[in-house]
Amino acid sequence: MKKSFTKTTLFVALLSVAVLAGAGCGKKGTVTPVELPDLTTMDVVVPATDGTIAYTGGLFNAQTDVSLSAYGICYSSTNQTPTISDTKTQDTVLQLAYLTKLKGLTAKTTYYARAYATNSAGTGYGKVIQFTTGDGTATAGGTVSTLAGSVEGFIDGMGSAAAFAEPQGLCLGKDGNIYVADSFNSSIRMVTTAGDVTTYAGTRSIGYVDGSLTDARFYALQGLVTDATGNMYVADYGNNNIRKITPAGVVSTFAGSGDAGYTDGTGTKATFNNPRALAIDATGNIFVADQGNNLIRKITPAGVVTTFAGSRGASYLDNATATSATFNKPNGIAIDGAGNIYVAEANNHAIRKITAAGVVTTFAGGNKRIAFVGSPSAITFDASGNLFIADQDGRILEITKDKALKVIAGKAGVAGYAEGVGDAAQFNSPQGIAVDAAKNVYVSDYTNNRVRKIVLP
Repeated sequence: MKKSFTKTTLFVALLSVAVLAGAGCGKKGTVTPVELPDLTTMDVVVPATDGTIAYTGGLFNAQTDVSLSAYGICYSSTNQTPTISDTKTQDTVLQLAYLTKLKGLTAKTTYYARAYATNSAGTGYGKVIQFTTGDGTATAGGTVSTLAGSVEGFIDGMGSAAAFAEPQGLCLGKDGNIYVADSFNSSIRMVTTAGDVTTYAGTRSIGYVDGSLTDARFYALQGLVTDATGNMYVADYGNNNIRKITPAGVVSTFAGSGDAGYTDGTGTKATFNNPRALAIDATGNIFVADQGNNLIRKITPAGVVTTFAGSRGASYLDNATATSATFNKPNGIAIDGAGNIYVAEANNHAIRKITAAGVVTTFAGGNKRIAFVGSPSAITFDASGNLFIADQDGRILEITKDKALKVIAGKAGVAGYAEGVGDAAQFNSPQGIAVDAAKNVYVSDYTNNRVRKIVLP
């Protein structure tokens, strides 16, 4: 849950006042003047099918004094720099960050919104965010089919003749094929766009062996990512390390000792605890959703591992300092074109955003009242900057580059297996997602042991 200012904070503040008062008996005490609150306005996300609401929030960039009298979001469709004289929300619980649902909006209308907070020095504001509400009509869903897989097993073959065992992460190779972390088979499978499945690495045997593709052994591998030169990196969940596969087919340990732990360092001197998902930036740095440690770790191309965000506590706290923020079992990760990192957390029902400066905010969801992203398990961006989300509650979502939320397939709370268009399709705990250059969406349908394909309208 969000970090609130505690009674301890209030006690310290009162104690400080008492000390200053005591100092004033003999000589003048120095009182630090109260400054205006410093805030960040969170991204605004709007449901495409409901033009009357929007979701946003605010983050205090520094520890805020306890004299705050009000804070929330102010917004207007006419004033491009809204103030508290315009329409506003007002929260009643003092927190370091807060999430807000804007109501009563007009469909297909441009609004301006920003965070505000008022103390004895006046009212401070965050940056203005411009957004346009949805048109209130249902969006056309994608057409869902099965690309490969059927029953649980380990079989190479075409389409439904192939078999997987609880597939997890997906990535697209430079060759245009889809690579699948076939977790319970401890193997990487390759699927062509026609649905032909072959085994790329591993032999279904659990183990930890570097070497050739056929000699290598993995243990419940999860996330996959490729770099610009065709190297593949693997989050080897059960072995607590990150493996590397060269284009020549040589498997090695890129980072991690094989033991569960938390140590920053270079290569095998570092330790992870059940690394779940991977993303790579434009300069070749790899970011790891280190699930067991509740951290986001960074690995340079030279194999140097550092802690990028999080503080190991399984919790939920946005913060202006990345390593003071907290996550709860992060399980998905992606990077946008501007270098911002997005983290999926099923336990927090949230997509978190980490800027290059290390400011952690909630991008979508994160509050049970407004947890509209369900339980996100995996995320990815397409080339246009649209974010796609595998929601293990049974849906595939899209948040467009303009921050409009769409349900492209499946239905919340419905677990099953059905082909079809939009909410007529059914998934069973989808766990991986990838998008190709033609904007076809591929999903690893975990409990259905299939790789599904969604053709967008």
